[in-house]
Amino acid sequence: MKLSKIHHVAYRCKDAKQTVEWYAKHLNMDFVLAIAEDLVPSTKAPDPYMHVFLDAGQGNVLAFFELPNSPAMGRDENTPAWVQHIAFEVDSLQTLEEAKQRLLQAGIDVVGPTNHTIFKSIYFFDPNGHRLELAVNIGTPEMYQKLDACKWEMLEEWSQTKRAPKHAAWMHPE
Repeated sequence: MKLSKIHHVAYRCKDAKQTVEWYAKHLNMDFVLAIAEDLVPSTKAPDPYMHVFLDAGQGNVLAFFELPNSPAMGRDENTPAWVQHIAFEVDSLQTLEEAKQRLLQAGIDVVGPTNHTIFKSIYFFDPNGHRLELAVNIGTPEMYQKLDACKWEMLEEWSQTKRAPKHAAWMHPE
């Protein structure tokens, strides 16, 4: 089997309407679909929900569930806040900087741009506490080729040592 694409990625939200409006306003994402049920289709559990779907571009869909009868949303406290995030690609450094300025003007805290050598990105949180990233690719074909050539060796070394392999240390010179 070969997968064709991600159909959608789903997260939980505090308020479906607020979430749709926030993503439309700040990331210009179109609201494409809403599904609401009183019974969960897969389990038949009586658990009403609103499931909303947003267009993230090129057939990519970001979805959210509002679950009014469940305990308040939390996050995995054993995982640092910077780890779990949703990264969206933008087309240029200018678009990235313009997005940062719009977010700041809306009162949203933004970190970055952060230089990851092969891309630059900014980070911020949505109203549900989900960390988001906007990224623009800036790497050269040679950079991507170098990373591709060492990925399996890096993974194997990491698997054995749990220490960062130095195969791609050129990306972050000290």
